[in-house]
Amino acid sequence: MTRYLEGRVAIVTGAGSGLGRAHAFALAKQGAKVVVNDINGRHQGAPGREVADQIVREGGAAIADGGDVRDMEQMEAMVSRAVGEWGRVDILVNNAGVLRDKSFSKMTIEDFRFVIDVHLMGAVNCTKAVWEHMRAQRYGRIVMTSSSSGLYGNFGQSNYGAAKMALVGLMQTLSLEGEKYGIRVNCLAPSAATAMTEGVLSPKDLEGLSPEAVSPGVVALVAEQAPTRMILLAGAGSFEAANITMTQGIHLGNASDPVTQILQRLGEIRDRRDEVVPGAGWDQYRLELSKAGLLLEEA
Repeated sequence: MTRYLEGRVAIVTGAGSGLGRAHAFALAKQGAKVVVNDINGRHQGAPGREVADQIVREGGAAIADGGDVRDMEQMEAMVSRAVGEWGRVDILVNNAGVLRDKSFSKMTIEDFRFVIDVHLMGAVNCTKAVWEHMRAQRYGRIVMTSSSSGLYGNFGQSNYGAAKMALVGLMQTLSLEGEKYGIRVNCLAPSAATAMTEGVLSPKDLEGLSPEAVSPGVVALVAEQAPTRMILLAGAGSFEAANITMTQGIHLGNASDPVTQILQRLGEIRDRRDEVVPGAGWDQYRLELSKAGLLLEEA
């Protein structure tokens, strides 16, 4: 069987349990050397240390890291340690996450900020720490962990959903900026039974949502043949793609009452026939200017 990651060096955050643990084992089985990051996870008996030790026992290469993804200096130290151990970093899987679920009216601003700090800023810190290494070696594979809660919304998860959709925006831009350096950036939106889904789904449903069923998607997103700028949905052995699309809409020009026109023609604006997936933010400008009979002239 092909080992897609032979000789590659990978970092997986939040890898002491759940999805991160499954990802770390999957990457190791594909030949990657793995940094198993989990907060306070280097000491004996810590979940991250146990995952790293098991990978080694099974013939792989792994080290445990206990850095907090919210701390930029700790993430830089983690990357330096990986480079010192194995000479490079090829793969980053931003998986670390937390929940602080409540309806928006009952949620404290502290809980909102904490979730943003872990999911969004944690991924920013880790990505920033590996970015220059990947640019210099002209190779990198980065996965952001998004969620259906961010893509489509979920009651009681305004903080989580905001963070997860923000990661899609981060991926969209970094995939463009990294392209000429061989850095491919994608998002994963997993459905899996983890500590974050306990008490939310029925036991029967949870049985079908093993984290291990998601991890092949991660391997595909970090392989040499990986796509870039993809939102891969994964769960229960199924894989789908999500897209941020743009409809053809309408052009009102100098209509005397544009607000009324917009409200009366919302169906036309929403009509998904001939919708497109923009290649960059400027595509919106191009479409709107072309409908106005103009051309986009970039400075």
